[in-house]
Amino acid sequence: MKVGFIGLGNMGAPMAANLVKAGHDVTGYDVHAPMPEGVVGAISAAGAVKGAEVVITMLPNGAILRDVAAELIPAMEKGAVLCDCSTVDVASARAVAEQAAAAGLMALDAPVSGGVGGAAAGTLTFMAGGPEAAFETVKPLFDVMGRKAVHCGGAGAGQAAKICNNMILGVTMIATCEAFALADKLGLDRQKMFDVVSTSSGQSWSMNTYCPAPGVGPQSPADNDYKPGFAAELMLKDLRLSQEAAEGADADTPMGALAALLYERFVEDEGGRGLDFSAMLPRLEKRGRG
Repeated sequence: MKVGFIGLGNMGAPMAANLVKAGHDVTGYDVHAPMPEGVVGAISAAGAVKGAEVVITMLPNGAILRDVAAELIPAMEKGAVLCDCSTVDVASARAVAEQAAAAGLMALDAPVSGGVGGAAAGTLTFMAGGPEAAFETVKPLFDVMGRKAVHCGGAGAGQAAKICNNMILGVTMIATCEAFALADKLGLDRQKMFDVVSTSSGQSWSMNTYCPAPGVGPQSPADNDYKPGFAAELMLKDLRLSQEAAEGADADTPMGALAALLYERFVEDEGGRGLDFSAMLPRLEKRGRG
């Protein structure tokens, strides 16, 4: 398949590289990042999408997505699919989908879960919103870049699923870190804590797969000085998106709101920027009840 790929940073580069390895013809563009091996570089975003059957974008936020989409859509072939894998606000995803449809294109909002490790290993989960026909067109590419793709509904449904998923993730990571910090103060060995909780009712992805305690459970960023697999500032971005969405939908999300506040303090005031989001554990270890 002929693919245009816009945004070749920490996530986009390994995703594009996996498409090349699978035999797809990928032309890419990024303002700063170098082209992954096998990806043909274009001199502009519009140049990267000419003749492409599918255009994939991986961008920092909704405002940038809107600007890039305005450049890409006039340059794309009629009937092509614009597949945005960024995590952005639902309103931006729906606005881009409307713009694409008006130009005779199909659009998917298809954010991912799995982080940089999942992008490199080709084990991402894609949650997609948009027309069924667009999903079926892109499905072979999802199968290369990930291990699961779910068609969640119409435009914006993929972003809605991602926002809800990551609100759960932020809340459960904080709860997991709180439990380890409490266990420490109660004199409970961390490995024993993990052995119990990971096979009991307190189990979660944050505990079982991405344990925030160094030397406990499977390898995770905690075992690498909390160098980011998923940076704390990206978790903060997603939690803010969840609260923006909750406000717009008149949804009561007290735990999500508190998680957003705690990550905001951690990132902006307590040195958490540039660390993995699981570094909430050393933050809590140092704190007392007050």
